[in-house]
Amino acid sequence: MSSPTLELAQALIARPSLTPADAGCQALMIARLEKLGFQIEEMRFGEVDNFWARRGDTHPVVCFAGHTDVVPTGPLEQWQSEPFAPTIRDGALYGRGAADMKTSDAAFITAIEAFLQAHPQHAGSIALLITSDEEGPSVDGTVKVVEALKARGETLDYCIVGEPTSAGQFGDTIKNGRRGSLSGRLVVKGVQGHIAYPQLAKNPIHLAAPALAELAAIEWDRGNEYFPPTTWQMSNIHGGTGAGNVIPGEVEILFNFRFSTASTPQGLQECLEGVLKKHGLDYTLDWTLGGKPFLTPRGRLCEAVSASIRAETGITPQLSTTGGTSDGRFIADICAEVVEFGPLNMSIHKLNEHVRLDTIEPLSRIYRRTLEALLLP
Repeated sequence: MSSPTLELAQALIARPSLTPADAGCQALMIARLEKLGFQIEEMRFGEVDNFWARRGDTHPVVCFAGHTDVVPTGPLEQWQSEPFAPTIRDGALYGRGAADMKTSDAAFITAIEAFLQAHPQHAGSIALLITSDEEGPSVDGTVKVVEALKARGETLDYCIVGEPTSAGQFGDTIKNGRRGSLSGRLVVKGVQGHIAYPQLAKNPIHLAAPALAELAAIEWDRGNEYFPPTTWQMSNIHGGTGAGNVIPGEVEILFNFRFSTASTPQGLQECLEGVLKKHGLDYTLDWTLGGKPFLTPRGRLCEAVSASIRAETGITPQLSTTGGTSDGRFIADICAEVVEFGPLNMSIHKLNEHVRLDTIEPLSRIYRRTLEALLLP
């Protein structure tokens, strides 16, 4: 079995683009786009390669967004085939990045090629925003490209991010938003001392425990039509010197909010610090806003992608905002409608990552149908 999308996906997988390396993936994509008349801007920030490509200078602008970087392979001896030697077996294409998200990258290109061959005089513009920093810290990738576009007043109308969204079967899920991520590093201070003389010390673990229990029990919000309720979770607690007879002088707690559009970062911060102050804690607290939530309500883009999926698979996809963050959180700053759609996500970041062969060309055709729905009269 061979197809244009499969062949390009194999070529991309064969390039070992461990984040933030691109390993030549973007050059391969750019070469195809230049033949189609795209204007290419290569944007390198720090060690991260990005490119912005656009064909046309009018609205609406339909953008495909994705990444060429991949996560580490894990133990090579536990792969059934080399992770950067794309391998076909048992009806699937195996290799690191097969599902997340080099097959989507390939489908972007072949969908655009097929669309332009049939409709060279289409309305509006087609664009691509590709980074090699999605699987890394995400500080020199999509966010920087979006800042550059925003600074010159360039906006998008519709954006499709090719993240692997399908859950149980190909085509069953579209992500029309993502929760925000707000992290904190809390240090509660006490007084170190000998464990046999607690009256001469102040145990910060004991002092913090009631406040942490109260925080764990708070209902931060009830979510809304699109989002589940905001959650607060502690990920790490560390206190003590390692000795069994020393009361620690401080305890460090790392925590994270995954929050919906029903809450704001400022509101969550104020509520949490109110609890700490109520308990009279001596503390320091550092906040990191990993990303704000974004949401695309049902509208033209959701309907166009949903109709394209139904036409190819017979499945009516559900809209979902579950899961972690994605680069959609940055793109939403310059684009009113952002959704994610791509292959099955069951093998992403795992050993023996793969994508089913019988979903590869349908993915390309879904992207092409979406272009037709958005750019043809």
